[in-house]
Amino acid sequence: MSTIAETDIESRKIRPEIKQLEQTIIDWRRHLHQYPELGFLEILTGQFVEQKLREIGLEPQTGIAKTGLSVLIEGDLPGPTIALRADMDALPIQEENDVIYRSLHRGRMHACGHDGHTAIALGTAYYLAANRNRLSGRIKIIFQPAEEGPGGAKPMIEQGVLKNPDVDVILGLHLSNNLPLGVVGVRSGPILGAADIFHIKIQGKGGHGALPHQTVDSVVVGAQIVTALQTIVSRNVDPIESAVVTIGSFQAGSAPNVIADEAKISGTVRYFNPKYQNYFDKRIAAIVSGICQGQGASYELDYKRYYPPVINDSEITKIVSEIALDVVENEHSVVSQCQILWGEDMSFFLQEVQGCFFLLGSANQTRGLDYPHHHPRFDFDEASLSMGVEMFVRFIERYTGKTFH
Repeated sequence: MSTIAETDIESRKIRPEIKQLEQTIIDWRRHLHQYPELGFLEILTGQFVEQKLREIGLEPQTGIAKTGLSVLIEGDLPGPTIALRADMDALPIQEENDVIYRSLHRGRMHACGHDGHTAIALGTAYYLAANRNRLSGRIKIIFQPAEEGPGGAKPMIEQGVLKNPDVDVILGLHLSNNLPLGVVGVRSGPILGAADIFHIKIQGKGGHGALPHQTVDSVVVGAQIVTALQTIVSRNVDPIESAVVTIGSFQAGSAPNVIADEAKISGTVRYFNPKYQNYFDKRIAAIVSGICQGQGASYELDYKRYYPPVINDSEITKIVSEIALDVVENEHSVVSQCQILWGEDMSFFLQEVQGCFFLLGSANQTRGLDYPHHHPRFDFDEASLSMGVEMFVRFIERYTGKTFH
């Protein structure tokens, strides 16, 4: 990721109407932060979003994929249909920040910035609703549940969120503490990775720790599997490609002198190139099968493909790169070396409609706002919120060829 020093935020080109909304957007974000909800349980969040949209005369459609919403803003001038997507869900993390807007839901926290994404989308809706007479086409804003899992994008698409009217292009963003405030990360092609999950259950034969010859040691079998799985990336994947096989959980046994008859291993697979979509599951199965057969153990493998890679359209990415330069005013603050193997189900939207997903820098090291995503002390510089609204509005202007001035 970029090592660029923090950009002077006073150089941001945020239009006065959005600057006037800035404190309101911050207040919305802080309210959402206090009431985090997990995937497909975003009831209070959805009610808050619906209330704010209705306050400005908009009629959101609710109950899409259980707790999702969408709202259509019709311009007075003809033009395309542009979709903007924001995710709403939180994580099962106990917050450790000592702030006035600290989470009030024990064991749940907005530790990835989705409260900011929702607030940015609401701020954009407010700005567009106030400027309908100068808006060309239609803007469909999608408030998506369950990005952190099991995934809300796909069911929203299946329930027609990209139809009536048909969406021509879609745009999304993710606040990123991997980038400092004032930096935009955007690139054509893959920007975020695929996210697969697997679970392995090894069945051996337990026994006394002093008599291993009478057993099939599931821990030893599992250890060999863990080591062998690392050869997939190091010896089977083209070195020019990026991929990761991570073991996040290894559970077996309960006593130091007992050989466990069962071991459970769980992990994740990440990659950018779609050609590997049907590769890793087969390779993992072959390795697990071979080792278990050689050691006299049996196994069960559950491999799930969750999210494909997030792949940006080249033409839409070019537009986003150009408007980012307008907003940050510094050519060194728009970076393409921003790929990261996060998983994101924005990928499903981009499989259906051309579009772009970009990273908006939100870290401020001098203020201690640079903890990584999914950390119990994650927080971000709220100056990024108005930048997000400005980016969305400028994209609409550039794509439609009409400005709001």
